[in-house]
Amino acid sequence: MQTRSLQTAVPILLMLGSAHMLNDFIQSMLTAIYPMLQELFLLDFAKIGLISLIYQCTASILQPAIGLWTDKYPKPYLLPFGMLITTSGITLLAFATSYPHLLIAAAMMGVGSSIFHPEAVRLTRIASGGRFGLAQSIFQVGGNMGSAFGPLIAGIIIVKYAHQENILYFVIAGIIALILLSYLGHWGAEYQRNEQKVRERKITFPYGKRRTIWALIILGILIFAKYFYMANFTNYFSFYLIEKFDIERSNAVILLFLFLAAIAVGTFAGGPIGDKIGRRTVIWFSMLGTLPFTLALPHLPFMGVMICAVIIGLILASAFSAIVVFAQELVPGSVGMIAGIFFGLMFGMSGIGALFLGWLADITSLQTVFVLTSFLPIIGLLTFLLPKEEKKEDQQ
Repeated sequence: MQTRSLQTAVPILLMLGSAHMLNDFIQSMLTAIYPMLQELFLLDFAKIGLISLIYQCTASILQPAIGLWTDKYPKPYLLPFGMLITTSGITLLAFATSYPHLLIAAAMMGVGSSIFHPEAVRLTRIASGGRFGLAQSIFQVGGNMGSAFGPLIAGIIIVKYAHQENILYFVIAGIIALILLSYLGHWGAEYQRNEQKVRERKITFPYGKRRTIWALIILGILIFAKYFYMANFTNYFSFYLIEKFDIERSNAVILLFLFLAAIAVGTFAGGPIGDKIGRRTVIWFSMLGTLPFTLALPHLPFMGVMICAVIIGLILASAFSAIVVFAQELVPGSVGMIAGIFFGLMFGMSGIGALFLGWLADITSLQTVFVLTSFLPIIGLLTFLLPKEEKKEDQQ
């Protein structure tokens, strides 16, 4: 029975990873076309940051609520509905004629993303066969691959030619994702029918309630540090390369792909390694291991910047799968809610970071922003305050 479930899990996990790839492929196009939107709509960095804030905070606010709801009342068929909203958002983006249109399109993409993540993570956990770190990594690396290739394709077919209507090519990815997610929704509904009354779900605290709350707060602070720093890269790294090294706009977007591709590789490594050596160790290394490179990057020539960017992406990305699974193990039985909270935090911190750092870049410079954010990984020292995983066995 277990062998059969593990055999079934492999194609489902690959499909979930592929769906995540297509979702984030579409979503990442938004930040990739910022240089083009800046030119077409005469935007300053603060207005660009507001687009990111609307997108990220729409996703951030809704995801925990949707996660809590789907924990109590699983809704697998929400997956294609969320993609339908996302696809509608990019269609509006292709035909936007004013700044408010851009904000509405960004909000629609945020709503679609907020529906997708909690339910998809819940299905990933179901399909894991007990290998939670590996399953979360497969799911997450799909998203990171999409985030990497989205800007690359956007740079080639949209930014290079400055044709706003070329955004419609991304609708093709949305249609493919709709087909995939419809099947996954059907699979989830079948599982739900078979397992619905096997056992009652309760929220438990294997580490004790007080320690669990503190641990979740620490994990939230680590998410803040990680994604505030990442917001700097995903939103402004292209502009940094253009401003400091006089790189062409289309080439700068393609160079961003190297950083995002490194994130995909690092994410995939983080989950299985966390299964073997412990998630706390992976989180610790991921945060503090990047520090020498983040501090060095703003002071290096072009080649040094690109090498550091790739290394930072590789190391920093390994943390997210470990953080999500660690949090899920702190509060068993609340997979969707925890996923919603942490994906929500990720989006929220990215949005607030984009707006704040955009404002800061307007009143100072991008060089100043990259220097100041280089100290954020120091917050990784808080990892030492997380409970050691081996103690959980004693308390159960």
